[in-house]
Amino acid sequence: MTKKIKVLLTKLGLDVHNRGIITVAKVLSSAGMEVVYLGNALPEEIISVAIQEDVDVVGVSSLGGAHISLGTLVLKEAKEKGLKDKVVFLMGGVFPPSDGERLREIGFDGVFLPGTRSDQIVSGIEGLVG
Repeated sequence: MTKKIKVLLTKLGLDVHNRGIITVAKVLSSAGMEVVYLGNALPEEIISVAIQEDVDVVGVSSLGGAHISLGTLVLKEAKEKGLKDKVVFLMGGVFPPSDGERLREIGFDGVFLPGTRSDQIVSGIEGLVG
């Protein structure tokens, strides 16, 4: 039996648009992954919970425009706590497609924009964790 992939999903900062991340949580759970949904959180809390829960993936959702600034802080905190090289970090949400490259440059392993199909998210995570 292979270990289930464990995914922490969270909303970044005060962004309250959660319909997309709840849909993603259901998709990942249906695909056999264990999902921990944190809700709204700031970078320190996200990394603290990721360590506590011993997750394989941290998936951050942003629709509030703070994806670069707060995303940078999430990864900075992950590096400081020794988590960046052990966990896959993903960013999804609604932001300019051109910001996807910037998010990869600052250290996100994957970026999912609107229109990404459920099977692409699942296979993307499986590929990055595997």
